[in-house]
Amino acid sequence: MSTTTHSSSTLSEPTRRVPSRWIALFAAAWLGIWMAQLTPIQLLLPLQVDAAVSPDDWIDSVVTFGLISGAAGVCALVVFPLTGALSDRTTSRFGRRRPWIAAGTALFAVSLALLSFQSDIVAIGVFWCCALSGFCMMTSALTAVISDQVPVNQRGLVSGWMSAPQAIGIILGVALVTLLGLGQVIGYLLVSIALVALVLPFLLMLRDEPLPASGRRSLTVTAFVSGLWIDPRKHPDFGWTLLGRVLVNIGNALGTTLLLYFLQYGLRVEHPEDDLLLLTLVYMLFVILASVFLGRLSDKLGRRKSFVFAAAAAQGLAALVLAFVPSFGATLVAAGLLGLGYGCFLSVDQALATQVLPAQEDRGKDLGIMNIATAVPQAFAPLLGAFTVAASGGFTALFVAAGIAAILGALAVVPIRSVR
Repeated sequence: MSTTTHSSSTLSEPTRRVPSRWIALFAAAWLGIWMAQLTPIQLLLPLQVDAAVSPDDWIDSVVTFGLISGAAGVCALVVFPLTGALSDRTTSRFGRRRPWIAAGTALFAVSLALLSFQSDIVAIGVFWCCALSGFCMMTSALTAVISDQVPVNQRGLVSGWMSAPQAIGIILGVALVTLLGLGQVIGYLLVSIALVALVLPFLLMLRDEPLPASGRRSLTVTAFVSGLWIDPRKHPDFGWTLLGRVLVNIGNALGTTLLLYFLQYGLRVEHPEDDLLLLTLVYMLFVILASVFLGRLSDKLGRRKSFVFAAAAAQGLAALVLAFVPSFGATLVAAGLLGLGYGCFLSVDQALATQVLPAQEDRGKDLGIMNIATAVPQAFAPLLGAFTVAASGGFTALFVAAGIAAILGALAVVPIRSVR
């Protein structure tokens, strides 16, 4: 059974509020996505790389992990805007976005399943790149659905339910793997199955209005490449929003992607995997609260900028706590601050992004560019962080860089004029 949430035209601004059932299935889909992406990044992939490299110096393992993440980031640079542009032009009877959600889910799940059996470092890199490409494909289409079907005064709430499952996905994935003592193969297979099981109900429910063949625009290589450049002089609010998102996500990624290594080699805790689970639990609690309640409050007040500014600043403060108070207690406080700031940022900044798009007919492509600013920093941060740690001989410089990036991201939203 389908739920109708679209307006009469595929390109018009939606005005009908999406029902609770739509939001619940949308949130469940994102839970599967985040579990499948973040459990490998936070736990499975670092351990798999470490086992494959068997380094004499732990920094070698961090650098190798960073190189694999960087290669996946290059894939994201292409896949996000390309699949967004293609979905804008898709005339399938199943709609513009649904085919890409389905194809991306399949690629993501199969790649994770195959990744689980790899012990060669090159094969690990290849299948992780394939997995992240599937992630980019499906999330590019899913975020475009928000602009297609959710009215402006509901986007903070809906974006919050896209963001809150990120924290639940991390804690659920890490908890299942660590507490149940699941190995590499079972861990990857578990998250790949969960991905399909949680995305499928939304995919079946979603009514995605087809684009008439007469409305399809051609897509040449020249047109695609030129479309990647959105002149910030003509569309300054899009430019500032994009810059702010890049900076904040660099800060967040630098502050979180090497946490397991920080616990192992920085704080030298006795049980790093258990402590990572506790930190993730604290982070999760604050991300959920901030995503849902502050996203909804932003809708009610009709304000985005002040929320995004405060959220980015909170993340900057959390990173500086990690840099200058290197203890597990302070790390717990930083995890709470980071969750509060990032949860608010994820929901409200996503709503802000949908309100500064240059052209309705390019929603998928333009949001694909915005998604690059979220995924690529997460992909390149392990590499950048590894070189920072290697060059400085510790983690202080890493967290200082994270704090500076987040604070600059907060300042980037100040010049936005079209959204309050």
